[in-house]
Amino acid sequence: MAADSPPLNILIVGCSIAGPTLATLLLLSPLPAPQKPHITILERAPALRPHGQNVDVRGAGVTILRKLGLLPAVRAATTGEEGVQFVDAGNRVWAAFPADRSGEVSTPTADIEILRGRLAQLCWRRSEAVSERVKREGGAGIEFVFGEQLDELEQLGDKVQVRFAKSGVRRAFDVVVGADGLQSRTRRMAWGAEGEGERVRRLGMYGGFFSMPRVTATDSAWRRWFHAPGRRGIMLRPDGTGERTTVFMAVVSDDARLDAAATSGRGGVQVQKELMREHFEDVGWESKRVIREMMATDDFYYDAVAQVKMETWSKGRVVLVGDAGYCASPISGMGTTLALSGAYNLAGALLHHPNDPAAAFAAYEAAMRPTVARAQKLVPGMPHILHPETAWGVWVLNAIMFVLYRSGLISLLVRFVGPPAHAVPVKDYGFEELSEDLE
Repeated sequence: MAADSPPLNILIVGCSIAGPTLATLLLLSPLPAPQKPHITILERAPALRPHGQNVDVRGAGVTILRKLGLLPAVRAATTGEEGVQFVDAGNRVWAAFPADRSGEVSTPTADIEILRGRLAQLCWRRSEAVSERVKREGGAGIEFVFGEQLDELEQLGDKVQVRFAKSGVRRAFDVVVGADGLQSRTRRMAWGAEGEGERVRRLGMYGGFFSMPRVTATDSAWRRWFHAPGRRGIMLRPDGTGERTTVFMAVVSDDARLDAAATSGRGGVQVQKELMREHFEDVGWESKRVIREMMATDDFYYDAVAQVKMETWSKGRVVLVGDAGYCASPISGMGTTLALSGAYNLAGALLHHPNDPAAAFAAYEAAMRPTVARAQKLVPGMPHILHPETAWGVWVLNAIMFVLYRSGLISLLVRFVGPPAHAVPVKDYGFEELSEDLE
């Protein structure tokens, strides 16, 4: 950046994982503090909650967390999941695949498993700490705006004009980054709502996430995965506190009501819960407990399992990162690694092309496209092959897992079909690397 060029004024929409990571990296450039970008992070939620579904961090994601000085804190906050067990209606274990603690093999349970909300909080706190340091050195740092969202976005010349929905405040930015997830409002406003059906590719699977009190007699450090006829499955997983169990209920179905409920937002939570109860009330196993706790919980989240595929992730001075631009779906095992890698590469591109957003976005896409293509290439037949239609199909699935478990062939299989996180490059853009305490 030329010495007489004003710092970039950047709006990041979303304060989960990609958003604050991008902001932190932009402030870790070798530029003097007064020349570092002015960053605003806009988050719809009034506060970050330390809950959410279990996510894993693999390969390049681990490398980026290490560069941010976050790896020790992340490891200390993991769920401690020991592996995954395939269980039947009688809770008999057909197969048990332990986590790979070396971090070198992409087993179903990664070396680092953590709740999404917990990881988001760590990324946010790191961005706060870096921002305060930049402010002490004379820079603008980061402005955090919680409980707010955009309701207008218009590109005029070299600025993006936006309006904050609740306050009505209008502001202009040099760059707007959509880091607001699968149901990205930024994407809909910049690209048009009429194209969402083509950009968001439904996989025919719908899921509900929540947490419930842990039952010592059955819940353990192992993930238990139960399958029922009708392409239904329930996962119960540790949350790391020893007090609660996280739940993922998934159904693969062409029921149009499931798809409609995925776009109804928070106002439709009761409808979403009722749909999940209808689909799971007869599956047996621990479904009565799960449904009872689902109906009572206040941390329920429901959505379609989908991928986002776009010809380009930028339009003018608006760019997308993470799930907003290239969601690979939870079944890819790559969502968190893509969010971290996307933030890292976008920050690097903006650092090297601060006065040319088009060039920065082109460099960002060139760096990320191969990784995204590999991550979005799911095993043929997914998610249907892991969610059989008939009781016979469920028995066959469990029998196959039993054979893989007893033979040890799972170790060979995951080398070919596991998440490709270890193949993701991490380029050196010249960012400062942080220690855990920022000293």
